[in-house]
Amino acid sequence: MVPQWVIEKKRDGGVLDESEIRSFIHGFTVGDIPEYQMSALAMAIYFRGMTDEETAVLTDAMMRSGDLLSFENWPCPTADKHSTGGIGDKISLMLAPLAVTAGLAVPMISGRGLGITGGTLDKLESISGYNTRLDVDAFKRVVSEVGCSIIGQTDRLAPADKKLYALRDVTGTVPSVPLITASIMSKKLAEGAQTLVFDVKCGRAAFMRTPEDARKLADSLCRVGRALGRKTDALITDMNRPLGRTAGNAVEVREAVETLRGAGPQDTRDLTVELTARMAVTAGTYPDLEQAKVALYAKLDDGSALEVFRRMVVAQGGDPAFIDHSECLPQPGAAVEVSAENGGKVTDVDAEAIGRVVLRLGGGRQQVTDTIDPAAGVDRLVQVGEQVEAGQPLMRLLARDRATAESCLPAARAAVTVQADE
Repeated sequence: MVPQWVIEKKRDGGVLDESEIRSFIHGFTVGDIPEYQMSALAMAIYFRGMTDEETAVLTDAMMRSGDLLSFENWPCPTADKHSTGGIGDKISLMLAPLAVTAGLAVPMISGRGLGITGGTLDKLESISGYNTRLDVDAFKRVVSEVGCSIIGQTDRLAPADKKLYALRDVTGTVPSVPLITASIMSKKLAEGAQTLVFDVKCGRAAFMRTPEDARKLADSLCRVGRALGRKTDALITDMNRPLGRTAGNAVEVREAVETLRGAGPQDTRDLTVELTARMAVTAGTYPDLEQAKVALYAKLDDGSALEVFRRMVVAQGGDPAFIDHSECLPQPGAAVEVSAENGGKVTDVDAEAIGRVVLRLGGGRQQVTDTIDPAAGVDRLVQVGEQVEAGQPLMRLLARDRATAESCLPAARAAVTVQADE
């Protein structure tokens, strides 16, 4: 296999053979193929695309570039969920323990936030002592004992994806459906879950801005998953508006606990149950969505899912005190209210704008190496359809100091549209 011939073939619109794809990914992973040639192939794929068969082979090759976890002969079906990311998306924190109450085992490998998109690992690491860096044996032990575990990607899990993603980020080749599919699926397949459900976000704060693009990605993820022997389902969800009433890290953990207590914002409850129900039905532990939803709402309300969450936190070294005493989570140095300038009905809450505010408050990172403030973020956020009066708080800004919070007041106020009463 001559790398430049493979690049030229894809550049000219050809379909790559399985051996060409596998050899190229292997060579890149072990260092025989330099980054500039991998970048060139990524750009060719960006412009020329890939067939479903090519994408499946690319995914499989990237998956097999490192360790593969196995949950064969597990006493219950294994399942996981992947979200393409959004503002206020703390669903994984509730979904994993709720899925356990539905008879599933959930080995979940999650990521960190970058830019305005929050990361599940960052949220969990706002919990004192919680270890997201378990080795494979410890990861499997927690899944066995608790039913679920959420950790970060290890160096040996789909290393080809880790190397390729870094190149895509700096070469303008991130928005390619085949490359996105292979990136997401290689990690998820390597973790060993047999059922995968995808939450593909769509809207101004999502990677996929239009329903058409979101549908293309959802279809690609499901087709490739099925081609590689997994059960799959996908849901396209709105990310024009934030999910829930919080955005940040510690504040989202607090809201997740509220939801696991049977409270929490209705949109957060509903999406958690919808995605978990789809996992359960796809995996076969419930016969249909209606029965699954009724049972899962009950598990949220009776505290069953919260107890599983508590056990997972303890099993991964975390101090569970925050579950009963939210003040044990990181606290901000300052909290500043954003007041409505006029009364009326809330007609819009711009998720992208809220994400940018959270980033400026210190709750996100612009580069992978940035350090985040776990206490920074937004809470008490109004939602579309609510009625507010002049001077009433639209949200609260949480930051390390008052000056940082106050510097974000104009942007935060502009993120919410209130239609004045006539």
